[in-house]
Amino acid sequence: MLTFTTVRTDDPLAESLLRRYFAEREETFPSAQGSYRVSAPDASRFVPPAGDFIVASLDGEPAGCGGVRRIEDETTQEGAPVVRFEIKHLWLAPAVRGRGAGRALLEELERRAIALGAQRLVLDTNESLKAAGRLYRASGYTPVAPYNDNPNANVWLSKRVS
Repeated sequence: MLTFTTVRTDDPLAESLLRRYFAEREETFPSAQGSYRVSAPDASRFVPPAGDFIVASLDGEPAGCGGVRRIEDETTQEGAPVVRFEIKHLWLAPAVRGRGAGRALLEELERRAIALGAQRLVLDTNESLKAAGRLYRASGYTPVAPYNDNPNANVWLSKRVS
């Protein structure tokens, strides 16, 4: 069973996991799309009430990480604001993949975003991350127009949560 601990993104454990995440993305990023651009997270964007960042552990050992952060609100056709949070840096060590850990980590990030006031969750990804794409779609995320200019992304997804 995974356990989750809130940490700052500039905590040494979080930094170590993020380095592993970025190294894997650099190594596996499709060459036809150029090179992966590393963008270290701003720690202030991942602390309540602006966001949260967690480390997932399995049997007491760090196994992955992920965060949520508030981004600009969306506006409905009626002009009402919709509070949006973005899921970022969801990563699991290869040894724990394929055992439901990704779903558990995503669900925990969703719970935390909702607790911070999220009404809509968004994320960006790359079509080369097949398993991640399947997880997001199976979890209710649907395609939307790009909401950012992330050079590593070519898929943008959204999910209404309230």
